[in-house]
Amino acid sequence: MHKYVLKVKTTQQSEFVNITGQIENKLRETGDTEGVLTVYVPHTTAGIMINESADPAVIRDVEIWLQRAVPEDLNYQHLEGNSPAHIKSILIGSSVMIGFSDGRLLLGTWQGVFFGEFDGPRSREVYLLL
Repeated sequence: MHKYVLKVKTTQQSEFVNITGQIENKLRETGDTEGVLTVYVPHTTAGIMINESADPAVIRDVEIWLQRAVPEDLNYQHLEGNSPAHIKSILIGSSVMIGFSDGRLLLGTWQGVFFGEFDGPRSREVYLLL
C-alpha cells in the first residue's frame, strides 16, 4: 500500500470543498491505472463524502441539514467547545472507497468527492491510500 497526501486549506468554520480534481491529479501522478482508492481524513472534526457536484444547492442543503441536526447551542460537555464539529464528522464519516480504471475515478456522472470542514478555518490533510 502507498500513501499520498493532499493538502486542503479551508476558509470558513464549516464548509465543503470539492477535491475531486485534486484526487484525479494525484492519481495520474502515481501512474496506477486500475484498482481501488481509499480517501481518508485523519481529523476528528472533518469528514469526506461523495455526492452531487453538478448543482451546488445540494451541498448547501447538506450544510443546512447538518446545522439543524447538530446545533451549536446545546449543553455540550467537551471543554474545547467544538463538539458539534466532532458530531458532524461522525455523521459524514472519515473515509470513502472509490474504484478507478484507466487512471480515472469510477464516479457517476454527477458525483464528486467533498472534504467537509467543521472546525475551521484550517490547513488539513487528506490521505489517498492505494
